[in-house]
Amino acid sequence: MSTRNGGGLIGGDDTNRFVYVTAALAALNGLLFGFDTGVISGALLYIGETFPLLEESAAIEGIVVSGALVGAAIGAAIGGRLADVLGRRRLILVAAVIFFVGSLGMATAQNVWWLITARIVNGVAIGFASIVGPLYISEIAPPRIRGSLVSFNQLAITSGILVSYLVNYSLASQGAWRLMLGAGMIPALVLLVGMYFMPESPRWLVGEDRQEEARSTLERIRTATGVEEEIEEIERMEALEEEGITEVFKPWIRPALIVGAGLAVFQQVTGINTVIYYAPTILESTGFGGVASILATVGIGVINVTMTVVAVLLLDRIGRRPLLLAGLGGMLATLLVLGGAFYLPGLGGVLGYVATGSLMLYVAFFAIGLGPVFWLLISEIYPLNVRGTAMGVATVVNWLANLVVAQLFPQLFDTIGPALTFWLFAGLTAGAIVFTHYLVPETKGRSLEEIEAHLRETAVGDESLSMAERAPDADD
Repeated sequence: MSTRNGGGLIGGDDTNRFVYVTAALAALNGLLFGFDTGVISGALLYIGETFPLLEESAAIEGIVVSGALVGAAIGAAIGGRLADVLGRRRLILVAAVIFFVGSLGMATAQNVWWLITARIVNGVAIGFASIVGPLYISEIAPPRIRGSLVSFNQLAITSGILVSYLVNYSLASQGAWRLMLGAGMIPALVLLVGMYFMPESPRWLVGEDRQEEARSTLERIRTATGVEEEIEEIERMEALEEEGITEVFKPWIRPALIVGAGLAVFQQVTGINTVIYYAPTILESTGFGGVASILATVGIGVINVTMTVVAVLLLDRIGRRPLLLAGLGGMLATLLVLGGAFYLPGLGGVLGYVATGSLMLYVAFFAIGLGPVFWLLISEIYPLNVRGTAMGVATVVNWLANLVVAQLFPQLFDTIGPALTFWLFAGLTAGAIVFTHYLVPETKGRSLEEIEAHLRETAVGDESLSMAERAPDADD
């Protein structure tokens, strides 16, 4: 069923061009995810002028930032199950509506608590999007280019962050934070209208005994060759599966859950979202002014997008594990340098440039490894009947870790200092390297059904082996 030679994004006998259109539209989930994650970093510098309570209380400032993370954890907790029950496309439509409502609420906030409530509402949509975007794309993509297509979502996330930085910069001189936060309504409308005309996931349709609709969808997103074989393979794996949410905690799925949850934690505790949320604040602490800090953050956003494009081009050629290990190694080195820059006395005005350069390199290494690979792997390694629910578990863990880091970072920065804070992130990055080496599998070039079949087979084999040891080379 799967085509294993080659790689990259373009061409191939099993691919209809319509699949790229579908994946690109679904990736707008990621753009909204990224925009609403990043836009608060610039808006935060000006909201205090309207609501002085933010300037009087660091705790309230932290709640404004983390309100979206609370909502995202809630959205992820229920979104996985909703994706399995309602379908992938319907949940995307629901998320688009919630994105619009949340953005409108933030733009019209009359007090801090209104703003926080709107941030939580927006966060629910972010939680939905973080699950259903990569899930939907992984289930419509041919195996040969699945890594690249799913990584459209990560590319959209980084593009959304960059767009938020550009919006922040363009409005910074007026301090127009309401326009910054309300701009997310535009892509939300585009997503709502576009996805209305897109098909449902064929794998979800087969699971609902809607084979004719699944066949029709596959004929739209594949060439005629291989459609029947793909339907038969999905049906064969579906026949092996049991229904019910408790299936996700069965022993044979446990290794995949450990990998997903572990990468979810490491993606956050290695510090990436402290850069996304607090980059202007970090750079202001080095002596940069407010507008200059936001401009430097735009440069970080450009690097993030550029290196995500590199990852998209390489994931189906090099594989998931090599990029993940290389990215983590680079993150470790740059965090050590960043901590050293704050630790060494006498840098004076040079500190801002060293910090900016280190942050750019750190984000670059994240963007080719831990950024896209986490979201890609959790869309691949779980069986069909619990894929949404299992992704929900990993995503909830991710958002809870994100919430903890976002809340603790300002306190760590003020109490133990920036140097020790970034060195702490470096130590956790070293732990992520060990975890990846021993546990994370390679999934390049394998169909979702092949990955599931291998997970089942190894469950009755040597249980002492890690998933990385169990997973054969995709080119075997």
